[in-house]
Order: sequence, then structure tokens, then C-alpha cells
Amino acid sequence: MEPEASASPDAAATTAAPDAAPPADVELTDQLVGKKVARMGKVVTDEEGWVLYRFDKDSDDPPASNCVDKCAEVWPPALTDGSPQLSGVSDDKVGTITRQDGTRQITLGGWPLYRYIGDKKPGQWKGQGVGGTWFVAQPDGKKNLECLPTGTPKAVAPPSSSDAGAADSGYSY
Repeated sequence: MEPEASASPDAAATTAAPDAAPPADVELTDQLVGKKVARMGKVVTDEEGWVLYRFDKDSDDPPASNCVDKCAEVWPPALTDGSPQLSGVSDDKVGTITRQDGTRQITLGGWPLYRYIGDKKPGQWKGQGVGGTWFVAQPDGKKNLECLPTGTPKAVAPPSSSDAGAADSGYSY
């Protein structure tokens, strides 16, 4: 698979060595914060308070991400250029994987972490239970099953196909 095309003309490099700096237009996760939120209990957020998720179709042994292309547009990976600052998260649970595009994604308990574009403000967790495969991550990397939605919610549509329904987006999550 090919890496996503960049909207930034400055990002000429499409492949990078695992230890190379990420492209300038990549948003990095600088901090992991383990905390409790109302109704959900223990969660992990980034430095801005956005709740982070894990994907059942990924692997923790060995750690691997299976969310690419349109999936990664809806579930942006929590990327890093090194070791994020930790608060309420044990450093022996945190690692990284190198994604297909050469960026480094944070893992927790072996599970790659993601944000959800359906969360419109920090602290929301609208991605909980989406597709029956996406769950809020706890500070140890395990699934948070405290507050599951009724039924199986569907993910929002990828931004590039906002005029198409999520059911027609052609990817499974």
C-alpha cells in the first residue's frame, strides 16, 4: 500500500528510516495521561485530553497496526518521535511500532493507539464500541468495557468522502 499523499508541498519525503524525524505535517502525541473520566472510568488521553483507542483487528504480540488508508483517516494513529511523557501510565507498558509509511506509532500493552475524528472535543469517547472492534484504552493497554453503547455504532465517514455515507466508504473496521 502507498502512504497517504500529503497536502503540504514541503513534505517531499514519503519514506523515512524508523529513527528519522517525522514529516513536518504529522501531528505527534507528546504525552500519555492515565486518568478517570465520568461514566467511563480509567482511560488514556493525549496531552490535550483526547481519549485514545485500541483496535481489535490490530495485534499486540507482535505489536502491529492493521488500520491504514481510510481507516487511519477516521482513526488517526497516535504518532511519536520518541518517548512521550507519561502520567498515570507505566513506562514498561509503552512502546512503538513503525507504520507502513515510516511513522512511529505509540503502543500501550502492545496495542497501537489511535484518536477518533468523531470525538469533537477532548474527553469525549464516541468511538467506544464502534464496529464492535474499537474500544477506549485503559492505562494498562487493555480494553475499557465499563460503558458500552447499546448496539454497534458505525464510524463517521473519512474526511475525504464526507459526501458519501460511512457504509459506502469501502473499508471495514
